[in-house]
Amino acid sequence: MTHSVKPRARAADKRRRLTIEAARVLHEQGVERTTLADIARAADVPVGNVYYYFKTKDELVLAALSEHSAHLDELTGRLDQLPDPRDRLEGLIRAWVDQRDVAARYGCPTGTLAVELDKRADGTLDTEAGTVIRRLLDWTGHQFRALGLPDPEDLAVTLISAYQGMSLLANALRDPDLMARQGDRLLHWLDSLQSPDPTA
Repeated sequence: MTHSVKPRARAADKRRRLTIEAARVLHEQGVERTTLADIARAADVPVGNVYYYFKTKDELVLAALSEHSAHLDELTGRLDQLPDPRDRLEGLIRAWVDQRDVAARYGCPTGTLAVELDKRADGTLDTEAGTVIRRLLDWTGHQFRALGLPDPEDLAVTLISAYQGMSLLANALRDPDLMARQGDRLLHWLDSLQSPDPTA
């Protein structure tokens, strides 16, 4: 029994390392420039072993997207512990600003991947990247709805668009301070949104 558990545990550990490193390396290098050998090297897994877990690079891209989704779940799960939806949205903005150095160097992990996948000839994985962004939009819209604000879905689009835009500009200009400045503007914008007065 002990002998069968250890190989399974080692296999799960290798797969996990490959998934984590796929998300990081694909973000830093892009899909087209990344090879399976790059990911194997980063995960400290023999390149021949990669094919045991992932038959193609596309499967590794899907694994990277699942890692982005897991990060999103972790972040929103932490933010959901805050009692006030406005505090949750502020926490989201601050989390983006905290990642400003990474965004300035490589862009938004999911956004850049979605754009790159959309330009591929086969066009099969771009919808998967869009699914992760859709989940963020849905979560954000839920917070605006909980605040009683009109057009919560449109407000969510405004907020996520602002994030994608400031990530893109910070990356293009290699300017992490741009993210910090725009994050402050988003916090002021959020504070300015008032729920309609039901007695008016």
